[in-house]
Amino acid sequence: MRGEDRESGALFSYVSCEARVPGDHPLRAIRAIVDEALEVLSPEFERLYSKIGRPSIPPEKLLRALLVQAFYSVRSERQLMEQLDYNLLFRWFVGLSMDAPVWDATVFSKNRDRLIEGAIAAKFLAAVLSQTRVKTLLSDEHFSVDGTLIDAWASMKSFRPKDCPDDEGSDDTSPPTGRNAERDFRGEKRSNETHASTTDPDAKLYRKGNGQSSRLCFMGHLLMENRNALIVDAELTRAGGMAERQAALDMLDRRPSGAGARRRRITLAGDKAFDVRSFIEDLRERAVTPHIAIDGNVRVNARPRRTAIDKRTTRHPGYAVSQRVRKRIEEGFGWIKTTGNLAKTRHRGLERVGWAFTLTATACNLVRIPKLLAQT
Repeated sequence: MRGEDRESGALFSYVSCEARVPGDHPLRAIRAIVDEALEVLSPEFERLYSKIGRPSIPPEKLLRALLVQAFYSVRSERQLMEQLDYNLLFRWFVGLSMDAPVWDATVFSKNRDRLIEGAIAAKFLAAVLSQTRVKTLLSDEHFSVDGTLIDAWASMKSFRPKDCPDDEGSDDTSPPTGRNAERDFRGEKRSNETHASTTDPDAKLYRKGNGQSSRLCFMGHLLMENRNALIVDAELTRAGGMAERQAALDMLDRRPSGAGARRRRITLAGDKAFDVRSFIEDLRERAVTPHIAIDGNVRVNARPRRTAIDKRTTRHPGYAVSQRVRKRIEEGFGWIKTTGNLAKTRHRGLERVGWAFTLTATACNLVRIPKLLAQT
């Protein structure tokens, strides 16, 4: 018998969001890991909020909503609020009931700023990795490091001389056509020393290799353990020639073994951009064996440059293993840029972009951890 196409509205609904989400849905395993990490962060949340005043958006719900935004490539907070209004899966993960109102997008963004001030993203990543079941997936001896460019939320038209950043300082002869007027850069020599972006002063004009175009960007860095290619630290800096090496040292110094304690010797793999003698010496001072790719590029005088890596390192079979495994760090960068929507950041300022980069790196881990735990 054919059913009738009739809309029947019910006054009450007796099915909760919890009952509508399948028991084997991937987000259930992720939600359990997230809730355990948020419970650890509860004292941090207490220090960030006042004891009096109007209740804000619960930080636990705010973080879960931002994770959903990364998991499902939601491109803006405004669209995220729209999805939360009618997507029952999103409501369940965030912790909203069927009838709970969603927040205003502006209020949501303002509440996120408090978490940025408290550096909650880095603490959340540490809380996830410190869980007992997650620790079994991590290597504490072998690591890899690399960096990538994150395009800034700024146009090349905003890159203007520091001494006259306004329109009257430009040499444009064409009449203005609104706030997005044409600009002619022909014959103008631009560099980070003389120019800065009026939209995001923290963004720098940079290119990572010869033959590539220069663009306003930041540089994101990841430290990966080599057992299961999980991200153990993330940092975002201004783009620069020495940024990758300095960020690698900073992330190594933040390892939880403690600065005063005697550290076990570890290995660090990296591409040929890290094949610099001063960097290799800094690694050896930190009891780190440099499994760095050899840079054999030809110099101007047609002679191959002298590498800082010698046969004391390359003769061991572990060096070849590190060189093979280190390339998996690109999987993390790929997820962050595509699924996490950070190929071009939606934020401005080093602190905001860095916070979003670290949280998105944590989301990348959360997608993979339940699958790895199921294999153990």
